[in-house]
Amino acid sequence: MKNLYLIGGTMGIGKTTVCQHLKKELYNSVFLDGDWCWDASPFQVTDETKGMVLDNITHVLNNFIRCSAYENIIFCWVMHEQSIIDAILEKLDLSDCRVRSISLIAGEKAVRERIASDIAKGIRTPDAMERSLARLPLYQKLNTIKIDTTGKSVQEICGEIRVL
Repeated sequence: MKNLYLIGGTMGIGKTTVCQHLKKELYNSVFLDGDWCWDASPFQVTDETKGMVLDNITHVLNNFIRCSAYENIIFCWVMHEQSIIDAILEKLDLSDCRVRSISLIAGEKAVRERIASDIAKGIRTPDAMERSLARLPLYQKLNTIKIDTTGKSVQEICGEIRVL
């Protein structure tokens, strides 16, 4: 039985960092960041590009699921609506997979500090702050396991995920 970890959260919450560490801690693991499937300039959100990114993501995840070398498949993306999670899951062959759907959350102050730091480093543009904060409350409505990252180390967060 394989393990599929779907890890969502708003921008700046630490998804990629957590998943990179989790990949090292879990045996025979592979990691896909959904952002890698939609890295474009200019970044355009249209029905066509949304369909394309879902196709890219599910194609790669299905390949990972079918590959005998991997037992643990880790995926992260900004999944702030249940429909996004459902659209991904419905296109995957989950017959031999245990799915753990997780939302990383944090308080507004922590998110503000993380996004501000990213903006100062040039990693994000200033408009990321407003978009990230607007999505924060949406994660409480999802059918996911919530892990509050506020004040926790990456190792502590990964420890919580490993025991699920």
